[in-house]
Amino acid sequence: MRVIAGTARSMPIRTVKGMDVRPTTDRTKETLFNILQPYIPGGRFLDLYAGTGAIGIEALSRGAELAVFVEKVRTTQLLIEENLRFTKLADRARVIRGDVNSVLTRLSDGSFDVIFMDPPFSKGLEKDTLFLLKDTKLIAPEGIVVVEARPGTDFSYLEDFGYELVKERVYSMSEHLFLKRR
Repeated sequence: MRVIAGTARSMPIRTVKGMDVRPTTDRTKETLFNILQPYIPGGRFLDLYAGTGAIGIEALSRGAELAVFVEKVRTTQLLIEENLRFTKLADRARVIRGDVNSVLTRLSDGSFDVIFMDPPFSKGLEKDTLFLLKDTKLIAPEGIVVVEARPGTDFSYLEDFGYELVKERVYSMSEHLFLKRR
């Protein structure tokens, strides 16, 4: 796995073995960042369920002002910090270890232009997290929330939570939903 564009282009990102972390392919990452491009330069990025930190690191490499990473697993949190040091992007990053939904209730870093979440599939965590986010000031007024999920995941509650689905991209093993507040 590597950074695909920006100041850290082609730099490798270390990952962990096993299926607990699903690295995003270069092709999927390219599609994702083509859509997010208007939000990234000078923007603030929140990477929830951050895994290796590859998505937030890509945002920093492409010019994000700040990326905040939230990851529950200590070894993975340490890996994010190592990847940030290796790519020389640590000075614009903050890594928080903890349960995402617990961290969201006390996060005071201001609002974010992009909130990206890639929770473990089939556990319903995206619904809980979207519910918590809906009434916070963490989403910038023109900000976007991106959810990575297994294709076919039920998102019928989005309107009830005050979100509008503005774009959806389906890949072989995952999908990205791009949401705005209504």
